Amino acid sequence: MRVRIVLACAVAAGLAAAAPAGALNPQQAGLQVALRAQGLYLGPIDAIVGPRTRAAVRAFQREQGLPVTGRVDARTRLALGPLGRHLYGTRQLGRGSFGWDVAVLQFLLDRHGLKVPVNGYLDAPTLHGLRRFQRASRLTVDGVGGPRTFAALRGQRTQTQSKAKARVVTAATHVYVVRPGDSLTAIARGAGISLGRLARLNHVDPAHVLLIGTRLQIPGRPAVVQTTRTADVTETTSAISVRASLDRWAARYGIAPSLAHALAWMESGYNNTLVSSVGAQGVMQLLPSTWDYVETVLIGHAVPHDADGNVHVGLAYLDHLLQAFHGNEQLALSAWYQGERSVRAQGPLRVTNTFVANVLALQRRM
Repeated sequence: MRVRIVLACAVAAGLAAAAPAGALNPQQAGLQVALRAQGLYLGPIDAIVGPRTRAAVRAFQREQGLPVTGRVDARTRLALGPLGRHLYGTRQLGRGSFGWDVAVLQFLLDRHGLKVPVNGYLDAPTLHGLRRFQRASRLTVDGVGGPRTFAALRGQRTQTQSKAKARVVTAATHVYVVRPGDSLTAIARGAGISLGRLARLNHVDPAHVLLIGTRLQIPGRPAVVQTTRTADVTETTSAISVRASLDRWAARYGIAPSLAHALAWMESGYNNTLVSSVGAQGVMQLLPSTWDYVETVLIGHAVPHDADGNVHVGLAYLDHLLQAFHGNEQLALSAWYQGERSVRAQGPLRVTNTFVANVLALQRRM
């Protein structure tokens, strides 16, 4: 308990402090997620205290009639609703948890190379990523976020980098920093060496997750790596276009836009590149079987497999569920999460009720 209290105090102090522009504070990822859900922040979830984040905070405070300070105090977090509550490290997190701290947990998992949605809801993909991280970090693999997992998430990347810097770099090697999408096998192939040699040189286990930011010693001459800032622009454009698609197709099917936005946010955080462990894809996290059913039965023609098409298919299916349950949003969302036949046969399950309650809570903030 003492460890948890100390960690909570430390992160709370970090949020309250006036961070310099460009500083990275993981707590800020929770703020950015909450502001994005309000439609006020469309930049990347990068936990960097920058002008766009501050401007979004001021805009939200102005909308809510709060003192326009640009700082996130307790009143501002309370006004942000469910996504403004529970700073990272102040409670234990498990499946179904919802809030600011979950968004920070997801952000940190993502930085460690574990592709999870960053939407403030600890769902199955996040649980899977959390367990993978715990296994790679030699922690108890229980899918529960507690003090040891929090500490490992905050410190592992730094420790990895520190160890790499402590090693002597000979003239025959260069340093490669692991990026999203990299694998040890691909890096070894690109360097023209065996996987085993690369693993031994860097004291890493090829069976474990390769964390983004890890500095690897690569024998031979360094490769030229070109970096750009286009990812930020892509993510911003994607968020704007997804919101526009949600508005357009919600109007087409007579669905409340706030419900469409809340469901899409809960499923993927408006991320059309997300693929779950069971194969659910895109903004609305649709299974291929669902997509085929909607195209064949509900729409009657093929739909492009892009972000707009994903929203189109998702809202056509939600419209079908709303009609099937006579406009009852709770039952329609339950069927979305659990399956229409299952809901009719046994009613919503406990985990389904948690999902539905979180979507409806978020809908009130959309």
